[in-house]
Amino acid sequence: VNGERLWASLMEMAEIGATSAGGCNRQALTEEDRAGRALFSRWAAEAGCDIRVDAIGNLFATRPGSDPEASPILIGSHLDTQPTGGKFDGVYGVLAGLEVVRSLNDLSLLTRSPLIVASWTNEEGARFPPAMMGSGVWAGALDLETSYRTSDKSGQTVKEALSDIDALGAPAAAAFPLKGALELHIEQGPILEETGHTIGIVTGVQGSRWYDLVLTGKPCHAGPTPMEGRQDPVQVLPALLPRIFELAGNHAPWGRATVGDLLTEPGSRNPVPERIRLSVDIRHPDQALLDAMHAGLKQLSIELNDGQVSVALEEIWHSPAIRFDDGVLDAIREAADMTGLPAMEMVSGAGHDAVYVSRVAPTAMIFIPCQGGLSHNEAEYATPGDISAGCNVLLNAVLTLDAA
Repeated sequence: VNGERLWASLMEMAEIGATSAGGCNRQALTEEDRAGRALFSRWAAEAGCDIRVDAIGNLFATRPGSDPEASPILIGSHLDTQPTGGKFDGVYGVLAGLEVVRSLNDLSLLTRSPLIVASWTNEEGARFPPAMMGSGVWAGALDLETSYRTSDKSGQTVKEALSDIDALGAPAAAAFPLKGALELHIEQGPILEETGHTIGIVTGVQGSRWYDLVLTGKPCHAGPTPMEGRQDPVQVLPALLPRIFELAGNHAPWGRATVGDLLTEPGSRNPVPERIRLSVDIRHPDQALLDAMHAGLKQLSIELNDGQVSVALEEIWHSPAIRFDDGVLDAIREAADMTGLPAMEMVSGAGHDAVYVSRVAPTAMIFIPCQGGLSHNEAEYATPGDISAGCNVLLNAVLTLDAA
């Protein structure tokens, strides 16, 4: 591939929604998103691609193949960012797909299968929850009409925002047959950098389970009420929190446990709180072990429910662990061998559009390192050499799949 051209494209795209701290604020279905979509569409059209937008705003740029009956190979990720996002998360995967098309044009090489470069709508979910909305609707995992009615904090709905930026396409947002699908992404973690590997062959994505955990006691005055007479939910935390984190430790090295939000009610200084609300997030790439962590958390909530302080656990979301397609993984392995780059197999700790795409098509992912494992941050950075290396593996994986 032409690494300098790919880097220049990334830097030009980063000017849209550029922040003063060096990152990007190009949230889904904003004017900045409209400008990013327009720039990508212009570049793809100049490279000979046909541009199509579906009913949830997913953008597909198709380069014809020599066999119009052949199922396409899809390369996809997203152009939207977090409010204080970086220059590479998501957008790298889209523009690397464009660079594959441009490089094939440079080589006058026509693949048998059509190539589709996809930019999925609202992967981040920063403005409109949930995340991975466009790919989820396309794969049939999320309902289109429900997604249309989702609103941001100002009350604007997804459908209104799609219309406002001219991204409300006519074709149905529905999956179509694919020979294979590839997503290239920065790792968003430190493992590749720490181990000295350039390429991550991503075999799957961790499963996640999210919970609301509510501890309810009895509110009373902080001064007159003796310590031994209190029904104080805060006093349960020293027993609760270490055991939540033990769930991850007992299933190391891939177990994860996070308490990301903790709120006391009524949240005043001098009463003993009536209630504490915690969010709990557990993850593991092995579904059986994730289920074991789930069972452990349920058992913990039962044990701590002692009649003085009640403990209520509610699961609010479950994304099962994903194992990617062996055939697409083999194509990536072969491509990494061809390039001679140091590669390792790994699982993704974060969700990606490939999760939903994998439900309906053979799919796998490629990672490259990001500096310090930092992502969803304006300081997010990947080196030009790694950017080019990942795209070379992508190109060769596409050609390997096409020849299969």
